[in-house]
Amino acid sequence: MEAVVVDAGSKLLKAGFAIPDQPPTVIMPTQMKCVPEDSSVDDPSLSEGITIDPIVRGFISDWDAMEDLLNHLVYTSLGWEIGNEGQILFADPLFTPKAQRERLVQLMFEKFNVSGFYATEQAVLSLYAAGRISGCTVDIGHGKIDIAPVIEGAVHHIASRRFELGGADLTKLLAVELGKSNPLVNLSIQDAEKLKEQYANCAEDELAYEKSQQSCPNEQHTLPDGQVITIGKEKYTVGEALFQPSILGLEAHGIVEQLVRCISTVSSENHRQLLESTVLCGATACMTGFESRFQKESNMSSSAIHPAVVKPPEYMPENLSQFSAWVGGAILAKVVFPQNQHLTKADYDENGPAIVHRKCF
Repeated sequence: MEAVVVDAGSKLLKAGFAIPDQPPTVIMPTQMKCVPEDSSVDDPSLSEGITIDPIVRGFISDWDAMEDLLNHLVYTSLGWEIGNEGQILFADPLFTPKAQRERLVQLMFEKFNVSGFYATEQAVLSLYAAGRISGCTVDIGHGKIDIAPVIEGAVHHIASRRFELGGADLTKLLAVELGKSNPLVNLSIQDAEKLKEQYANCAEDELAYEKSQQSCPNEQHTLPDGQVITIGKEKYTVGEALFQPSILGLEAHGIVEQLVRCISTVSSENHRQLLESTVLCGATACMTGFESRFQKESNMSSSAIHPAVVKPPEYMPENLSQFSAWVGGAILAKVVFPQNQHLTKADYDENGPAIVHRKCF
């Protein structure tokens, strides 16, 4: 049986058996709904259930919910049999706390009885998917942005950066902006998310963005409940916030400047291999115009550092940036498990959860 690869984000969990040139077979919401046992309560909000977020800004926050989610994944979606569990590889976000890694390996061996476990960082895996072992990853997730230089398959943590800003924040921004121009429309976050996915765009440069705010054709969109909303200049605000965080009220440099600063803190002998291999990851990186704007900003950098975005190999699945860490995990699983580089139950029983820090990552 092939090893299972899991990349669990704040919005979506990507999982499947390790087949590198295919997308993950399971893409499911991480957010869960818990319906109270007492469904007789005359409260509509209770009958609809309570929303639970097992993962918040990349890190596991509710372990009971996470266990339920993984239980559904491996036994229902992927068809594992109790008593005949297989091997599993996890993709971890940047700066995952040691305690979380230890608790995850404990959960895997004590609750799920896996026959083998391995985990490594999303940045490394995303580079593997692009055919690289050195380079930089800019990962724009639902709840965070990770920027990580990777040298010979190892993350340079001192130079890496994590920002608690992501796709969810851009969705809220779009909802606020659309609320200003459509004051009579009652827009839910779920509707704003769908509008962002359909209409969000990156202007060619800052000047083009300024022009879009002065003059931009409006489009009308009918929401599921029949309300009609007008969207125009707002669709450019979402992408621009990544390059001008002041739009979100943040005193921070734009995403390209952050990358340049990361690279500049790495020793100059490694600059070239980092500059030539920048990989953009996350669903937000698929936004229309984002990659070309990112490259243009990189070329215009006042620093001598001009990162170059790399294209994934042609044999890789389309829209690779949305699940590049999962694909990289599928590639790595073909190496670590056959070569017995993974954690076994014997390793765990002899050394305890802390063994994960020595044998993984």
